[in-house]
Amino acid sequence: MDLALLRTFVTVHRAGSFTRAAVLLGLSQPAVTGQIRTLERQLGRPLFLRTARGVVPTSVGEELAHKAAPHLDALLEIAEAGLDDSSANRTLHLAGPPEFTALRVLPALAPLINQGLAVRCAFGSAEELFEGLAAGHHDLAVTTVRPRGRLLAAAPLCDEEHVLVAAPRWAARLGGPAVLQVKGVSALERLPVVEVHESLPLITRYWSAVFDTPPITAGTVIAPDLRAVLNCVVEGVGLGVLPRYLCMDALDAGEVVALLNPPVPPLRTYFLVIRTGALALPHIARAHEWLLRAAVDW
Repeated sequence: MDLALLRTFVTVHRAGSFTRAAVLLGLSQPAVTGQIRTLERQLGRPLFLRTARGVVPTSVGEELAHKAAPHLDALLEIAEAGLDDSSANRTLHLAGPPEFTALRVLPALAPLINQGLAVRCAFGSAEELFEGLAAGHHDLAVTTVRPRGRLLAAAPLCDEEHVLVAAPRWAARLGGPAVLQVKGVSALERLPVVEVHESLPLITRYWSAVFDTPPITAGTVIAPDLRAVLNCVVEGVGLGVLPRYLCMDALDAGEVVALLNPPVPPLRTYFLVIRTGALALPHIARAHEWLLRAAVDW
């Protein structure tokens, strides 16, 4: 059986689409379709069924993928084994949210970078990062959304705690956490809000988790970078919801105050996402393992 046909088959199986598989393989969609049909003729059985969203494997296709994929991944690893000693000189194409990537991910990769690993970063939404991974533009991505399907594989990286913060003068005006705990969300309704998007994603998540109600306020300042939100909050522009890792220094310095300390603070999980099979490449596998180890202390 032609290994090239099996490679195309496994890629389609993981991508769930002839179109996405063609992008990953650097082939045209008709070429991918033709290779799958050739393999089906050789086996005498259909391997995929077409659906509105792509293709799904038949029982025969599922069994073949289960048997063939590990061996194909192992062959790729063998082909790349000669790069082990020089894998630090490979380029890692990394993607993620700008703040977390800048303050957590890149510093964690510094030892590998010092050993010669080159890194290229891209920022974007989870959907954009998934598309970039599927198209082969990124090797590894950090997102707060777990991908679906077989094409991408995700490992939980860490949880971040969200904190409702404001400058000390706003906290004094509210009367402190004890008063706010009694008055509830109504005490916050007229305070200016600093957020990353007009939809108030962080405020909305916090309000739902802590107050069990959506916010009724609008953003006073919208800045699509959490570091800009923090700086505005420090300057007394208004309140904001920020990950604790980002505002910890400002909290310790008294530049901002946590308006509430709920017994169960809102959390958001980060995932480390790769294309299925990508860990066969040594430089990606090394960075992946390194980040998972570093995240234990985050």
